[in-house]
Amino acid sequence: MIKKTFIYISGLILIFIFPACNTDFLNTQPLDQISSAAVWKDGALSEGFVTEIYNGLGNGGFDEQMLASLSDDAIFTHPGRGIKVVNEGTLNSDNLGWVSDTYAWGSMYSRIRDCNLALKNLATATFDDQALNNRLRGEVHFLRAYFFQQLLRYYGAVPLIDSAYELNDDYSIARNSYAECVDFIVRECDSATALLSGKTMDQGRASEAAALALKSRVLLYAASDLHDIPTASAKSATIAGYEHPELLGYTSGDRTARWKKAQAAAKAVIDLSGYGYKLNLTSPVSKEEGKKNYMSIAMGGESKSTETDPAAASDLIFARYFSPNKDEAGEYVGRNNGPNGYHNWAGNTPIGQLVDAYLMDDGSEFSWNNSTEAAHPYKDRDPRFYASILYDGADWKPRNIVSGNVDPANQIQTGVYEGNNGEFIGGLDTRESAIEDWNGSWTGYYVRKFTDPDPKIVEQTDRQYIPWPFFRYTEAVLNYVEACIHLQQENEARKWLSRIRYRSGMPAVTASGNALVKVYRNERRIEMAYEEQRYHDVRRWMIAPQTLGQLPEFIKIVGKLKSGKSSLTPYHHDESVYKYTYTPFKDNTLENRKWKDKMYFRPFSRSEINKNNKLIQNPGY
Repeated sequence: MIKKTFIYISGLILIFIFPACNTDFLNTQPLDQISSAAVWKDGALSEGFVTEIYNGLGNGGFDEQMLASLSDDAIFTHPGRGIKVVNEGTLNSDNLGWVSDTYAWGSMYSRIRDCNLALKNLATATFDDQALNNRLRGEVHFLRAYFFQQLLRYYGAVPLIDSAYELNDDYSIARNSYAECVDFIVRECDSATALLSGKTMDQGRASEAAALALKSRVLLYAASDLHDIPTASAKSATIAGYEHPELLGYTSGDRTARWKKAQAAAKAVIDLSGYGYKLNLTSPVSKEEGKKNYMSIAMGGESKSTETDPAAASDLIFARYFSPNKDEAGEYVGRNNGPNGYHNWAGNTPIGQLVDAYLMDDGSEFSWNNSTEAAHPYKDRDPRFYASILYDGADWKPRNIVSGNVDPANQIQTGVYEGNNGEFIGGLDTRESAIEDWNGSWTGYYVRKFTDPDPKIVEQTDRQYIPWPFFRYTEAVLNYVEACIHLQQENEARKWLSRIRYRSGMPAVTASGNALVKVYRNERRIEMAYEEQRYHDVRRWMIAPQTLGQLPEFIKIVGKLKSGKSSLTPYHHDESVYKYTYTPFKDNTLENRKWKDKMYFRPFSRSEINKNNKLIQNPGY
């Protein structure tokens, strides 16, 4: 009661003291908001607006569900996430399955709208710093190009919207042709390149090099089989019967000219100074150094482990970096994918198709039909295998830090091993683990790549700060190699392929003709594993029926005691005590994978088609 009286009296006093006061004080700016007009009058605020657009990149490829699990490189361990909808070919306009926000239709167009607003307002911005204005416009042109590129490589041609809709605008708009989309993205990259040329950019921001790298990727895809309609139609009845092929690729024109454009764009990246890591070698490094080199690249130069080289950061052209000041999902990639015997989640586990693709270290193909190799399948493989895959018997981090002193050898255990009483006991990293009998790999493998090898980092509880590589210098080199092969410049292709191999401790490439194409495609798969390349590569090469259409391959590992030997307690891998057998098998328990040609492109949701009656659906849906 006293409090209410005080407020009332105070109010009366104010009325009498200021009987005719100026009410301008009521027209105040909110303290937690900034008007749109004010943003473009202040350079720092304009930069803040542009910086926020980068959030459209999400965690890069470090979602808990990774794109590798929509390819023949991996399978996702946990059911019910919508991934099997895609891999079994049951997706449709009413059920899109799992879709990452890094390419989702609505998410990309929302960010494109932000870009359109930024470019419109930066053109008339009044802050007095033209250099900053130019830089910001360069970044936005790159980001708009990137978001459209994401749409293009998942959906085919899309509507090119380069201005922000107003409230009463007509939102219905037709898809542009594939060729028009490519031309638009290339122009955006050229604009970004011109505006960012010579500028030193902070980590994680667009740069001249990033714009050139994006242009290289887009032109490589544009030259590929999937987007050359005569070629694609010959390989797919679904595409041949589609009434609007111009939405999927080029219906005519000089394909050789497209390969030349792709080659020139890739060469422009290769010629940049300051990028690239150990690609000037003339012979292979040692196997141990090759493993370290590749692991260093995967760490983006950010690991503090003595097993990695910070100089490898020079292979990164554009990346998503993670901050210790923020708790971000991308910082838990090790926990999401690591072994359950370390209390991790085993999310995106490698399947046998990827494991078998790693060559022997002499450059020959691995084969289960070779009795020596089948008896010791993880011996003498490409050094990148050891930097990328955790397999039964592989050395790994101290287990006692997180799981107790149950494994002094600190080795991955994905098999079953015979005890003295004749029973077989599941290893610590299986789904029969004594530590944790869930979150275990079904495939018999775990991914090592992108997990910081620093033994002080415990994936289950600690964050790591490994950047996601949107564009690597090595990708541009591989793009260049592919263009060279199609232009019959095989010596040049072999030279650059061999340089990539030398860095990893592998011998030179000597193949030619169709064999060179096969070697190149496998090299690209291994070098870029888990980097969101394989999903797109098998589609644009139109080899998906032979790759994505296979059931995933798992491995069964049995360690049986040799005559006169007793089981080891605690167990560790020991070939003097156990005879190990390795049996690969295909399995449809998690996913009954099937390929349907409609899956070359993602469908538009029914709700989007209902909102936009000019939006033509992709073939097969």
